[in-house]
Amino acid sequence: MKRNEWGEPERQGDWRSRIPSRLPISASGTILLLCIAVFFLGALVPGLYGFLALRPEYLMQRPWTLITHMFVHANFDHLFWNMVVLFFFGMELERRVGERKFLEIYILSGIVAASAQMMVAGGSLVGASGALYGVMGCLAIIAPEISVLLFFVIPISIRSAVVLYALIDFLSMGSADNIAHMAHIVGLLVGLAYGQAMGGRSRYFRRP
Repeated sequence: MKRNEWGEPERQGDWRSRIPSRLPISASGTILLLCIAVFFLGALVPGLYGFLALRPEYLMQRPWTLITHMFVHANFDHLFWNMVVLFFFGMELERRVGERKFLEIYILSGIVAASAQMMVAGGSLVGASGALYGVMGCLAIIAPEISVLLFFVIPISIRSAVVLYALIDFLSMGSADNIAHMAHIVGLLVGLAYGQAMGGRSRYFRRP
């Protein structure tokens, strides 16, 4: 049986093998553009923010918000910093694990992070932070050699960075800063677990 680059069996001849597996641009680039588009559309279309944001009390009526909340941002600063992280770390993870696994890590981290946040707090939940913490957590396992510039000046390892970020979020739990700290911590844990499940392997993928 033919296997892919991760040792997983490839299915031949079924309908799934005939579906194009690649997007016109990278998956991380697509998510970045969607987040920007949703932000500006939200300023033009009244009610879009509420339709896509995740609110625990409306989850049964709007199940899609468990995913769409990751594309909505509260303000420009929220969008800007999340997209900076996505640009540098999301694209790096995608280069190492491929589009499919990147999307699995991103979406799974975002969903589990949001679910955990709903257990400890109410109100609207928006933003890609939970998913992005999952991305950084996975990179910390499969690419520990990556350095992060703390405060854009001090170079530290990505593993040290995620420990520091997790500690800050843990110490900030219960504060009234309107930040989903539990989502950050749980998203990070999902990414760490996914990286471990991959055996810490990292390979570079080139788009045709």
